[in-house]
Amino acid sequence: MEAPLVSIIVPVYNTEPFIEETIQSILAQDYDSIELILVNDGSTDNSGEICESYASNYSSIQYCEQANAGVSVARNKGLDLARGTFVYFMDADDTIDVSYIRTSVAALQRDNAEMVLIGTDYCHRLPNVMALPTCAAMFRRDFLMKYPRVRFPEGIQPCEDGLFTHRLLALTNGLAVNRAGKYHYRKHDQQNHVKINANCERVLNQIPRWITILTEFYEQYSLQKSHALHLALFMQHEPFELRYLSMPLNSEQKDRLLTLIQNFMNERVVQYLTKEDYNLLSLPFQQLLKAASSQEFDTYYLKAMQRKKLLWKLTKLMPIMYFKRRFRKNINTKYGI
Repeated sequence: MEAPLVSIIVPVYNTEPFIEETIQSILAQDYDSIELILVNDGSTDNSGEICESYASNYSSIQYCEQANAGVSVARNKGLDLARGTFVYFMDADDTIDVSYIRTSVAALQRDNAEMVLIGTDYCHRLPNVMALPTCAAMFRRDFLMKYPRVRFPEGIQPCEDGLFTHRLLALTNGLAVNRAGKYHYRKHDQQNHVKINANCERVLNQIPRWITILTEFYEQYSLQKSHALHLALFMQHEPFELRYLSMPLNSEQKDRLLTLIQNFMNERVVQYLTKEDYNLLSLPFQQLLKAASSQEFDTYYLKAMQRKKLLWKLTKLMPIMYFKRRFRKNINTKYGI
């Protein structure tokens, strides 16, 4: 029986030092039925030449170019070209283990699922997976084609992958898990998220667009009540944990983001959460939703992290590893990152 085709889409922008290693890790897969789609997003280095050379030597590789329009446009273009039963999006500076594609396809087929969570790094989000980076998910292409309005949002970065996967997770009837998949994420100074997060004001100015996309999606599919927890966990993770807590915001920027989060949650989400759902939110996020100012919240948060640190130290005294891991997981769920 012929193995189903997997389309691997790689947007490429000025990754000359890394792109060849990325391509080689895909060619080295122990799964043969792969088409690789390289989308050059207006690179100004030699990335395009490297990709063209591979495409001329491997019939399984497609290469296309576009004027620089951003990673979302490049991924969406690759999806338009894809012919595979399954689709995987990969970054042009990372690599995957040799069995990554085979084990992911096996998980999708085993569970007859529409998408699969890949790797142990994101399994802690189960069972309430609110979003995934593109490196941690593979999709059935017919599932993506069923929802043509759910695509990577153009002109948004960061969070373009979070908004994409969050909506698909809300629509899917089945999520498989492949803990065996190992993705090698390369850290370097030229990574997009490093450069983007250095410009806090630019990111903050995009967040109202995130909220508009979410509002329109939940209204279109009438998911406000049934998926309120899914949306609340996304708001906790993306604008709160990854932006408010993790970016070097000044007090005015923090107040602005706090107000955005509070207004959206109180107007669109909290009313649909059950008591049990609300208690699944982290204590810091619950506190943010009722804080009068960022200064009030930051004072609380400092004390909360001190308590978390103390509880974490206490787990070292636990002799049985099972209980130690379980207690630490509960601490992380309660206090967040």
